[in-house]
Amino acid sequence: MKKIRVGVIRGGRSGEHEVSLRSAESILKAINRNKYDVVPITISHDGSWEPFTLSPDPTALRPVDVVFPIVHGTYGEDGTVQGLFELANIPYVGAGVLGSSVGMDKDVMKRLFRDASLPIVPYWSLLKSELDSFLKAHMSELPYPVFVKPANLGSSVGITKAHSPEELPCALETAAEYDRKIVVERGIDAREIELAVLGNDAPIASIPGEIIPSREFYDYNAKYVDEDSRLLIPAPLTTEQVDEAQRTAIAAFKVLECSGMARVDLFLEKPTGKFYVNEINTLPGFTSISMYPKLWEASGIPYSELIDRLITLAVERHAEKNKLRTKY
Repeated sequence: MKKIRVGVIRGGRSGEHEVSLRSAESILKAINRNKYDVVPITISHDGSWEPFTLSPDPTALRPVDVVFPIVHGTYGEDGTVQGLFELANIPYVGAGVLGSSVGMDKDVMKRLFRDASLPIVPYWSLLKSELDSFLKAHMSELPYPVFVKPANLGSSVGITKAHSPEELPCALETAAEYDRKIVVERGIDAREIELAVLGNDAPIASIPGEIIPSREFYDYNAKYVDEDSRLLIPAPLTTEQVDEAQRTAIAAFKVLECSGMARVDLFLEKPTGKFYVNEINTLPGFTSISMYPKLWEASGIPYSELIDRLITLAVERHAEKNKLRTKY
């Protein structure tokens, strides 16, 4: 039987470049080489593509049957590279252009969750050009502590927890180094619950896991550098809480019109026991310690089989789209 040629795209032009390389390394080790012929494709920090061309030319991707883009962050997880695959008419793993772009923008994402009556923590958004006016209007009245984040980035890059008005200006400046739009969220006393979602039109959710960060919050170092952060799989929840978390995760996945995969991050407020949707990650980490593959492994889907299912979902979605009329 002829092997399926899979292009595993890694790297990219974002602050998550190194995380992407780690994720791709794990995928390359786990993918079934008896079934797949793997073509590693690296996007450098400056945007050049190897081994193909110095620009992302769609014709250069034609030798592959399906693409597994594990490019986290901007220019990879935000719909831009997905648009390239659509132009090239190549199946690809993960959400489409719409789901990827709105899932990447924490502000737009939260607006859609709110409009769908999914619970979210109160937040404010502003542009980099509005830093001074935001500080003047809100600095003294925000419900500290607050989390200040770049709107379009992941892996906790550029995130700061501001405990007081004095810490807010520096936190905003840090976030503004990574994005022109910034999100400020009210901090709550909550447990961090994560679920993995898999599927296209009929997605399923994994058992929930819980993050016990080694630091005050689950920042970049707590995720990828320190070895003291703990992942509790399964999360210690009641049966009713598990059901509610799974329903909420699937609802969030559908609201953003995602496909293939996503990791949904929830807050479980300690004083009230209420779930809030924090965010959705349409290209979650695939490193050896990442929550997404670990959650599915604990739910009965081993790493290698998970990769196989994701590729199958990508091919199925592409075949369905190709049945649509393109001429009138």
